[in-house]
Amino acid sequence: MNDNEVMSASHAVYALRLHIVFVTKYRRQTLTPELLDALRNAFTAILADWRCALIEFGGEADHVHLLVGIHPALNISILINNLKSASARRMRNRFADHLAKFYWKPYF
Repeated sequence: MNDNEVMSASHAVYALRLHIVFVTKYRRQTLTPELLDALRNAFTAILADWRCALIEFGGEADHVHLLVGIHPALNISILINNLKSASARRMRNRFADHLAKFYWKPYF
């Protein structure tokens, strides 16, 4: 899905975009380039399951930005909750040693 692509359903034409910003717990500087790459892959996989597309991704050491193309029948709050919990769980499992330096509990 490119930035100007218009989607269509049976009786509607739509191009819905969400700009989402996720921040690390306590705004700690935990995100490395390797972790950002893993987050991009995780978000792409999760969004594909929800009939959405990751249009743009960017981030710094304490936050990430996502530009997501969504379907109009989607409940946004459920999508955000799923993105947040599934991506955090995947990163805690994969980068447990790195994140243990910043958090004494299994946070992300």
